[in-house]
Amino acid sequence: MDIKQIEHGSKGAFVVEVDHERLAELTYSKAGNKIIIDHTDVSDKLRGQGVGKQLVMKAVEYARASNIKIIPLCPFARSVFDKTPEIADVWNL
Repeated sequence: MDIKQIEHGSKGAFVVEVDHERLAELTYSKAGNKIIIDHTDVSDKLRGQGVGKQLVMKAVEYARASNIKIIPLCPFARSVFDKTPEIADVWNL
């Protein structure tokens, strides 16, 4: 699955598009050396395929590469952090 990153100023998103239709997205805001994940949405067309977690993991990959931390305000993203101890290194507790 191809996940693209889009950034405009202090706002950004990781998105999955199929035939020019956005079927999943994780949105975030930059705040200094942190990103704040504020929303994750996956279309019913992709539900049950782990796409939401893949989006969170892409944000984790980005945070590691950029040497920044993540504040997961989105309840879904927070649940992924709660269940995945190996990504605690980028979690801004």
